[in-house]
Amino acid sequence: MQEPKPNSVVVFTGLPGTGKSTLAEQVARAIQAPAFAGDWLMGALKPYGALDRLDRPTYLAMYYNLLHTLITRQLTLDQSAVLDCLINDDVAARWHDDVARYGARLIIVECVCTDIDLHRSRVVGRKRNIPGWHEIGWDHVERMRTEYPPLTTSHITIDAINSLDDNSRYVLDQINS
Repeated sequence: MQEPKPNSVVVFTGLPGTGKSTLAEQVARAIQAPAFAGDWLMGALKPYGALDRLDRPTYLAMYYNLLHTLITRQLTLDQSAVLDCLINDDVAARWHDDVARYGARLIIVECVCTDIDLHRSRVVGRKRNIPGWHEIGWDHVERMRTEYPPLTTSHITIDAINSLDDNSRYVLDQINS
């Protein structure tokens, strides 16, 4: 098992179906850090109807503030964290500044899938089984592609055409460098 440098916040981002959840979970286990997933947080809130009453900007603010609170809590405990969520350059910049205040490193991993047929097959018919949350189709991926353009901030890129073990090793090497 590899130990991370102290106080690392590793954010896995990318379109649905690019392997970010699976990779985030594997890396979190390897570095013995909690994995926080945006979809699981929202799934926990969905049954109470609160999300249905929110406009998109308020929904996104709540989403990122919940995740930010979890990051902050881990850093105040002098612990690392792994996040599984879609982010953009603005969120990355805010989190970078906040993480730096704790003397920690923010490592952003953008997950992609350069094989469009493989990507589509990974999304169509999959079951994530997140309590309270919806399953998605390829139309959702296409919508997210327009809402979340590729990152321009400093980040690592992982391609889902590579094996999970190869991608995981690469990310762990980056965390430990």
